[in-house]
Amino acid sequence: MKLIWMRLFFLIVCGLVGFQLGDAYGTTSGQQFGWIGLGVAVLGALVVIILEILMRRVSVSGLSAAVFGLIFGLIMAVLLSFALNMVPMTESVRSSLRVILMLIFCYLGMVIAMRGKDEFHLIIPYVRLTRQDMGSELIVLDTSVIIDGRILDISQTKFVEGRFIIPRFVLKELQQIADSKDSLRRNRGRRGLEVLGKIQKNPHIDVRVHEEDFPEIPDVDAKLIKLAKIVNAKVFTNDFNLSKVAELQGVKVLNINELANALKPIVLPGEIMELKVVKEGKEYNQGVAYLDDGTMVVVENGRNLIGQTIQAVVTSVLQTTAGRMIFTKPEGNQKRR
Repeated sequence: MKLIWMRLFFLIVCGLVGFQLGDAYGTTSGQQFGWIGLGVAVLGALVVIILEILMRRVSVSGLSAAVFGLIFGLIMAVLLSFALNMVPMTESVRSSLRVILMLIFCYLGMVIAMRGKDEFHLIIPYVRLTRQDMGSELIVLDTSVIIDGRILDISQTKFVEGRFIIPRFVLKELQQIADSKDSLRRNRGRRGLEVLGKIQKNPHIDVRVHEEDFPEIPDVDAKLIKLAKIVNAKVFTNDFNLSKVAELQGVKVLNINELANALKPIVLPGEIMELKVVKEGKEYNQGVAYLDDGTMVVVENGRNLIGQTIQAVVTSVLQTTAGRMIFTKPEGNQKRR
């Protein structure tokens, strides 16, 4: 709505200026050009507004890179123009060469800068213009970790400190999930949006929305990795595949599942645990139980003990990147309780 009023104000100002200029020119020539100037000015203002609307997809980073390339091209053209003064030629030829050099180098500068716009750190002002003595880390949030919701509790405990960056394409993906026809996906997306709202309302959490997008990259995970590499940030996620791909590309990862696994209680072979067998295992005559933190416990010869609370002896512990599994066997003769 504010843009509409700004455009209307721009049209009115251009019309007034055009009328004044036309009237002034008509006074000197003895004719009335005020209304003609008004029409020309309004028409020019409309053309500018149309161009502004068509350029709405041009990001600030792209515009900054284009301006940088234009300035660089002008500097190179001016330097070469000085060299032309040492070559004997007519002034008309020298002027033509200067114009040609200026056009060529301005074009090349803008094109090269636009292609490598992601490498210019000046296009990310809130990263590079922050005081260097603050020492805050940058953490890019993944869609999965936002939907998970545990990031809110972790950030409130100040266990992970830094500035959270939420890319605009992650917000778009969350909105698409929240608008899904599938009720499960829709609920997950809405929960993610609620978690983001709580994070933004917390005054102790520094969170910013990053507007930069990479339209040439269709995959959201690939966009996350590229953004993290550009701003030198870590990726906060619970996606196992994203973690591995990011680490292969030299991006540091904070995996919330790895943190949860590290905080699980340590059990050693020979310890006795009280378990409730809840279902049948994959292998023959196995039962499965779960600890309070969700750790799966395999009970050998526990198939006939489903529904019972038993005392089990730990035989081995298997630690994998996907989680921890505990293997046990019933202690002595177990009876139904």
